[in-house]
Amino acid sequence: MSYDGLETDTNRYREAGQNGMATAELPVMGFPDDDAQIDDFMGPNQDYNEEEEERKYFRRKRLAVVKNVICASLGIMLTYGVYLGLLQMQLILHYDETYREVKYGNMGLEDIDKKMLMGINVTPIVALLYTPVLIRFLGTKWMMFLAIGIYSLFVSTNYWERYYTLVPSAVAIGAAIVPLWASVGNYITRMAQKYYEYVNYKDQNVQQQKRPPRGSCHKYIIIFQSMFYFFFNLSFVFAELPMVFFLDSYLYKYNHTLHNVKHCGTDARGMIEGLNKTVLMKLPQSISLIVVESVLMGVAFIAMLMILILCGPAYRPTEEIDLRSIGWGNIFQLPFKHMRDYRLRHLFPFFIYSGFEVLFACTGFALVSELCCCHLKYFILTG
Repeated sequence: MSYDGLETDTNRYREAGQNGMATAELPVMGFPDDDAQIDDFMGPNQDYNEEEEERKYFRRKRLAVVKNVICASLGIMLTYGVYLGLLQMQLILHYDETYREVKYGNMGLEDIDKKMLMGINVTPIVALLYTPVLIRFLGTKWMMFLAIGIYSLFVSTNYWERYYTLVPSAVAIGAAIVPLWASVGNYITRMAQKYYEYVNYKDQNVQQQKRPPRGSCHKYIIIFQSMFYFFFNLSFVFAELPMVFFLDSYLYKYNHTLHNVKHCGTDARGMIEGLNKTVLMKLPQSISLIVVESVLMGVAFIAMLMILILCGPAYRPTEEIDLRSIGWGNIFQLPFKHMRDYRLRHLFPFFIYSGFEVLFACTGFALVSELCCCHLKYFILTG
């Protein structure tokens, strides 16, 4: 279109406006409904339900908390299943006299086993001093991850069984037991507190991030701790899998192992006297031991990944306590300051009882009841 034609059209529109022609009859450039569409887009969504979306959001948060508890429980279960299964298999192999002489000569594996058990059982006493420091500095989740990594280190040292590999790794496990269980207990308790907050998200004390009423979280703490110990007790079942699928085929029957046992029951002290020093019919091949230990190492690595990837943090970044604001002197006093709570002081008899219960269960039930009542009597009646 030429410039003259455009000027002619402009003059025609000007004349039409002066003559009173309706504006609707004039050609309109663009889309007449643009403003209405923009208003519809920017206006409130009639289908959006804020209360329903908030309810779905906190429901996802509660499911995430349950997922954290289950994954942490499975991770600890796999770790202790690997640790107890490997320790049981290791002690049986080291007890066999032929295995010690053929595989390791005069290295003194029995003495190494005693020092390993000593390191595992004595070192936790010192852990009361540094456990609060590690948890405050590393955080609850990372302390769990580090402790499970130390258990995996113990599994890896069995590839090369020497004094300078087995004993230090056992001492490291003893040093990590208390921080592991302290962080696990703190993690489960914190998950219960979070679950309470997500269930009662409309309460005023939750919205203002105030301390919940006393006893309000106890129900969820009991439920989550029960879930944790349900999975953890399965570790004793998984600990028997290396025996069932691998070592059991190499062991003599009870009529050989118990041939010289004359006394048991309440007369037994420590190791039952008369057990045969040779319990293996044939020595397992080194490649078979490597395969079993590799499987156990893989399971321990899976437990580490579960804690690292699937478990969420216990605290928000704003809730983490700065280590410098506490002071080193107060940190070392934390375990003793907790004793001000009368409820913790009342738990002392339970801790002592639980420790002796494990000892009596191992010696009294496993050795006396199972060995004497079942296998030895069966051997005497049939032999």
